[in-house]
Amino acid sequence: MADQIQVELIYALPEEQNLLVLKINEGATVKDVVLVSGILEKHPELDIEKMKVGLFGKLTKMSQIIRDKDRVEIYRPLIADPKEVRKRRAAEGKRLKKGGGDNVDSKAE
Repeated sequence: MADQIQVELIYALPEEQNLLVLKINEGATVKDVVLVSGILEKHPELDIEKMKVGLFGKLTKMSQIIRDKDRVEIYRPLIADPKEVRKRRAAEGKRLKKGGGDNVDSKAE
């Protein structure tokens, strides 16, 4: 019988956080943790073939072997492209700065 290790699986939604602590056989993969956890049954919107996963905040593959005390994270898809959001914010900031403020002469008269 293989030794068992303890891992956490995290899946967070805006309105609900799922933190599962699991015991699984040593040598298991990230995919094994997801399958054993029951998270796919609880959240049928998750597609194991398309989901992004990570270990402690770093993107990883489903085939990654996990170690004792690892934290497997399931990531939600991005709502907006971060690059586009930054570009839009920067453009709005430039528009606000141009002509903004009073032209006050710093010299006292």
